[in-house]
Amino acid sequence: MIELVTATEADFPQVFPLIQALWNYNRYEEDATRAVYRQIVTGRESFALIARDGGRTLGFCHGDFFPTLWMCGVTCYLSGIITLESERGRGIGSAMIARVRTLARERGARAVILDSGLQRTDAHRFYEARGFVKSCYGFELAL
Repeated sequence: MIELVTATEADFPQVFPLIQALWNYNRYEEDATRAVYRQIVTGRESFALIARDGGRTLGFCHGDFFPTLWMCGVTCYLSGIITLESERGRGIGSAMIARVRTLARERGARAVILDSGLQRTDAHRFYEARGFVKSCYGFELAL
């Protein structure tokens, strides 16, 4: 049975492989990633969820709440969501998105937004099937 739990600092060893799989264009230094993970799981304006089945970590998502002028209120940014490839199709991603929607409503957010790489067409279909619409192009400036 799939269970969604709030991620803690102690969960990092189980979550780290999922983080590495989500953003495969980056090489992750474990200690630096752990420090950022710690900020996320302890932050007041952030959230992190783990999907488990019998104690086995199957998925992870995290994000932040922040005020935006374009929404005239709080926006929920879903920074990352991933399910183990071998476990896809079981409703894990859908369950995580449903929980994020609930968290966003509880915080008074006007929208849940996310970015997805152009090449991730399967992910785009997944998001669109759950009510997300393409609304912009994303840009990034590495520093």
